[in-house]
Amino acid sequence: MSRYAIGLEYDGSEFLGWQIQHQQPTVQACVEKAVATVADHEARVTCSGRTDTGVHALCQVAHFDSPADRPERSWILGLNSNLPAGVSVLWIREVDESFHARFSAFSRSYRYLVLNRWVRPALEAKRMSWCRMPLDTDKMHQAAQALLGEHDFTSFRAAACQARHAVREIQQVSVCRAGDVVALEVTANGFLYHMVRNIAGSLMRVGLGEEKAGWVKQVLDKMDRTVAAPTAPPEGLYFVGARYPDSYGLPVLPPAFSRGWNLS
Repeated sequence: MSRYAIGLEYDGSEFLGWQIQHQQPTVQACVEKAVATVADHEARVTCSGRTDTGVHALCQVAHFDSPADRPERSWILGLNSNLPAGVSVLWIREVDESFHARFSAFSRSYRYLVLNRWVRPALEAKRMSWCRMPLDTDKMHQAAQALLGEHDFTSFRAAACQARHAVREIQQVSVCRAGDVVALEVTANGFLYHMVRNIAGSLMRVGLGEEKAGWVKQVLDKMDRTVAAPTAPPEGLYFVGARYPDSYGLPVLPPAFSRGWNLS
């Protein structure tokens, strides 16, 4: 029996999140069905970070066990030929049995994209959030720096969150603009349910001039979800990827959002 790690990208607008449930389709169900077809046996596929309905992934990392012995290219071609168009396997690596997609990761990164123009989107309607009023990204970036470090993020935690505690460490956070697109990038040792979307909603309130930059720090310190802004829509959220010890030999994370990024 060998353990395989895979990197996946998917368009979350086509799925009811990652995790298998009675309602379909889910990303996990599609991937497990593809693995069963190629490997000729059922296998549980475990991911690094579950995503909700409408949330996308640039490089979701998952693992499964199989006695099947195939070249990497054959795995990728076989899996992708059995996956829907909205999901694609980017790479696959055989890894040590100690590897676990969730528990071996020491950090995860998310990106939240906002189309910031007065005209509503058509092509990007399911790939970005939309804000018609101008956002001050410099003030948003300034406000976001108060979130760096280890804190209790209760103010940015959804009521339905089942985590045992709300303490997390944000290792990197930034807000930048490329034309009409505003990007929030966050890397942390872990995330709470709706944490990034709740942070995005509060930073957008600062960007709109409804609150000063220091307000985000005040919200954080109060440890009260009711004082923060509403949760931002799921369409703009992307799971960028997870980082693992170099010993596993997995591909690096996708590149960070570029100020020169072009939608065309």
